[in-house]
Amino acid sequence: MARGSKKQSEKSHNRAAAQNVMGLRAEVLEQPITQTLETNYMPYAMSVIVSRAIPEIDGFKPSHRKLLYTMYKMGLLTGARTKSANIVGQTMRLNPHGDAAIYETMVRLARGCEALNMPFVDSKGNFGKVYSRDMSYAASRYTEAKLAPICAEIFADIDKDTVDFVDNYDGTMKEPGLLPTAFPNVLVSANTGIAVGMASQICGFNLTEVCETAINYIRDPECDLMATLPAPDFPTGGEIVMDTDAMREIYRTGRGSFKVRSRWRYDPKSNVIEIYEIPYTATVESIMDKVAELVKAGKVKEINDMRDETDLGGLKLAIDLKRGADPEKLMAKLFKLTPLMDSFACNFNILIAGTPKVMGVGEILGEWVAWRTECVKRRIHFDLAKKREKLHLLKGLAKILLDIDKAIAIIRNTEHESDVVPNLMEGFGIDQVQAEYVAEIRLRNINREYILKRTSETEQLEEDIADLEATLGSRRRVQGIIVEELKRIIKKYPSPRKTGIVYADELPDEPEDDGVADYPVTVFVSREGYLKKITPQSLRMSSEQKYKEGDGPASEFEGTNRGEILVFTDKQQVYKAKLSDFEDTKASQLGTYLASKLGMDSGESVSAVLYAGDYSSDVLLCFENGKVARIPISVYETKTNRKKLVNAYSDKSPLVKVLVLRDDVECAAFSTEGRALIFNTALLSPKTSRSTQGVGVMTLKPRYKLSDVRPLSETGIKNLARYRVRSLPAAGALLKEEDRGEEQMTLL
Repeated sequence: MARGSKKQSEKSHNRAAAQNVMGLRAEVLEQPITQTLETNYMPYAMSVIVSRAIPEIDGFKPSHRKLLYTMYKMGLLTGARTKSANIVGQTMRLNPHGDAAIYETMVRLARGCEALNMPFVDSKGNFGKVYSRDMSYAASRYTEAKLAPICAEIFADIDKDTVDFVDNYDGTMKEPGLLPTAFPNVLVSANTGIAVGMASQICGFNLTEVCETAINYIRDPECDLMATLPAPDFPTGGEIVMDTDAMREIYRTGRGSFKVRSRWRYDPKSNVIEIYEIPYTATVESIMDKVAELVKAGKVKEINDMRDETDLGGLKLAIDLKRGADPEKLMAKLFKLTPLMDSFACNFNILIAGTPKVMGVGEILGEWVAWRTECVKRRIHFDLAKKREKLHLLKGLAKILLDIDKAIAIIRNTEHESDVVPNLMEGFGIDQVQAEYVAEIRLRNINREYILKRTSETEQLEEDIADLEATLGSRRRVQGIIVEELKRIIKKYPSPRKTGIVYADELPDEPEDDGVADYPVTVFVSREGYLKKITPQSLRMSSEQKYKEGDGPASEFEGTNRGEILVFTDKQQVYKAKLSDFEDTKASQLGTYLASKLGMDSGESVSAVLYAGDYSSDVLLCFENGKVARIPISVYETKTNRKKLVNAYSDKSPLVKVLVLRDDVECAAFSTEGRALIFNTALLSPKTSRSTQGVGVMTLKPRYKLSDVRPLSETGIKNLARYRVRSLPAAGALLKEEDRGEEQMTLL
């Protein structure tokens, strides 16, 4: 019975426990998701953003700062190297994330890794390479490290209250919240971080150029930044394909991208291409894998073999060419198809006073100058307090000079040690601090010579204090100190530029791909921006075009598969594309949506699509305000690989119609008032500027707009003399019913 009752009791206990669990589970499920996010997820998200992934104005993330400060406290700025494992162990007092994460941080900061323009860790041993995916770094017990000389500018005056110190994670010691960098390290050191809901991607710039730009900015915040800071600089070298307008936009907003390509040379004796610098974002392995894939697929036929010949002399990829192969054309093809040319996306997201903010280069410099000014002022306050304290002590010592024997007598005749200081205070009229200082003087120093030597410093101290006070009161003098420090850094740490600059406008066109067949095609474009490229054979089989509901035909033209088209949009932009990039379609298909294919901006729509041909014709841009611009279509023929042209036409009035003009013809212009006029395009002289506003063609009343312009042959106008004009601009004539070209529908 007892055993049975025990089992029954256990069952009831288990049932009650299960009910409790179910009740708890039900309670959790009933919690609002907003409350769960607020109490559980938001603290984690904020911790990642503020304390882990996003760099601050000193250019460091917390993991970098903790490591470098630990090395500084270990005496590794001036001392000899020590084992990396020792540094990692010491850093764990500040960074609780484990030895593997700490060592990976050290590897990236090390000179041997070549990930930074100005490495902060002077390394010895194998620290891997930033340009290699498979070259692993050695374990921390094998490598050695110390701080690089540049760290003297990172930690200068850190012990003079220049920055705030905070408790470490367990409250047992203090660590700096920021490091008082004497140069804008936030721009010099490349940084990448992925937080929760945001990220940061900062490219590195050249130290000398950044310091010179900071000096110019301090003197004139409206200075041209690109005059001294032309482009980013990467430790892996390469060449930036420079688009000046795009780079200025990155400098202004902190967002955008630019292309970086490899550097190479050709040895005609061995018929070998040697690649010796690659983009910062690429790796040797990814390049070789992609080239091997292209060779295997038959897309690149000029290569016999490709080898990685990287050694102690640096990176080198060797490509053996087949006989008769053109190295220039091959490299142009590889730049297009492989990571030998890659894009770097910028997102200058930085923590300012604990708040993430995306800023342009000028704004970053402004924040750094303000922060550095505060550091210098705090240093001056510290020095001023020390000098005032010393002056106060010396003034007390000077009073002793008046009667040294009296001071000795007071000390000798005082029975209790605790009464020495009060008796000196009473005897000489000095305060407790001064009396303590006098009482601590050794017996051998209580002589006139010693006291005179010490008190002679009083005059110099008073001058120094006055100078420091004047400096604190002058913004210009404080900024002058920052400028002098920057000049000293430029001189002390010369840093030649590693990444070259080639301007996109100076690059030759992409070589014609021999694998692309050339044949006649007919192109149909719909009002909503769908493009169909149809071959003559397919068009003969079915010529009835299919469109989306509510859509319809907008334009039609003939061309060749290798021809280029120009897509004009309502945002004053023109996109270039090759017809070979579009698949052949049938009349029964909807075609390709141009906005998606060309990567148009949000809200941007197609205004017109033109066939560029050999770029020998003119183009008419017709605007709502009645003006028409005649521009040679060759102004859109660039020597670069750019697919997008900004500021492609005037933004003074919305674009109504775009026409290709191969010969002068008569055109008809129509307004919303119901007027029309016929003019000869010979009256319009070509302009070479894309942004030209054009010349007035139709005079419009305030409420009305230009609605359409068409070649006369495409209109139904019969009374030509009524609408024809011989000079421009003109108001035109009201359109008669028979000239509208509209046929009335009849029932059969």
